[in-house]
Amino acid sequence: MKMTYNGRPFDVADFARDIDRQMLESVKVQIRERFASIRNPETGEFPTVLVHGERLDDIRLTIEGSPEILELVKKRMSLDDQDAVDFVPLHDGPPRAFLSYSFEDRDLAKAIATGLMANGVDTWWAEWEIGLGDSLRRKIDDGLGKCSHFIVLLTPNAMERPWVQEEMDAGLVRQISGQARFIPLRHGLTVLDLPPLLSGKYSPEIDVIGLDQNIRDIANDIHGISRKPILGPAPSAIELPPTDYSKTATAIAKVFVEGTQTALFADPQMTVEELTAIIEVSEEDVEDALHELRDFVNVTHRRVLPQADLFAQFDKYFMAWSPEQDALRIAADLINDPEMPYQTGLVADRYGWNQRRMNPALAYLLARNLIVDYRALANDFATVRVVKTEATRRFVRSRS
Repeated sequence: MKMTYNGRPFDVADFARDIDRQMLESVKVQIRERFASIRNPETGEFPTVLVHGERLDDIRLTIEGSPEILELVKKRMSLDDQDAVDFVPLHDGPPRAFLSYSFEDRDLAKAIATGLMANGVDTWWAEWEIGLGDSLRRKIDDGLGKCSHFIVLLTPNAMERPWVQEEMDAGLVRQISGQARFIPLRHGLTVLDLPPLLSGKYSPEIDVIGLDQNIRDIANDIHGISRKPILGPAPSAIELPPTDYSKTATAIAKVFVEGTQTALFADPQMTVEELTAIIEVSEEDVEDALHELRDFVNVTHRRVLPQADLFAQFDKYFMAWSPEQDALRIAADLINDPEMPYQTGLVADRYGWNQRRMNPALAYLLARNLIVDYRALANDFATVRVVKTEATRRFVRSRS
């Protein structure tokens, strides 16, 4: 009597691999649902959860969302669990600053607030935000809770005002929790006059003469615009955009992004030696970078095969589109448009996207369990159908 498994002669190794694969997928689903179900009770936002790893002993998490939802997720985790998670905050709109000041310094505070607004920093200033009949405490708490930058105008008057001290305490708490940067500004005070908690912080002096330049410098710092001169390229250097990965890993991703026709698995394939020659680095550097990219590539017998997730992650740096934005557009139409087709080819035609652009968006959605997995061999697209899941609506609502 011959035993068969999946239509083939029974093989113990095949059977064991399938069991391991099913266990891995089961664990990934449980982990994803554990954290994807956490909701911000005030905004209704859910986090987006990615589970990485091809082995049970190499499972890692990326959790995306606003700073507020990420804080809620962290509260459900132990400190050891948090160390194994990559938290990716998503900030919508411009940076938001809360300006704390003493009423006696109102004119200078107004000039700072107006100047920051003119330079793209959405600034909370009491006289703009608090109207007749409003609760002072509630309005201040709301401004503090939403700020990405806490700015305090420190003057001899402010040092004596208890409410400025209370607002500073709240700003320091937000800094410690990673929710906001604390920016102390000095006017009429020396560094030696600062309280001990602020003595180690850089606190630029604000002067009425040259105030416009002071404000531009603050705004540039908030926007992350460095005053340092641009570094020129080293000999034979490859110009690469900043990513969360090393230059060598980014260069490898660029080779695949620009070389693929389909943005599907193993298109194109390259050897370690070929990548070494193209990027002009050592084999050791390439091997280290491939380990860094292990969630996006398979390496077999020194052949490097990109996964579809690589294009979903890196297209935004080298192509004219963002798979994340494309995925959000598809997801929103799945939720809102009753005439949205489910055949992938018709969906691509709807947007005028070719296979190269469509597949990274599909890979983005599949990795986050935002569409049903209808993958099939020998197909032009990452999935043959585009069908929403229970998570699709939460994704659209949280990102809209």
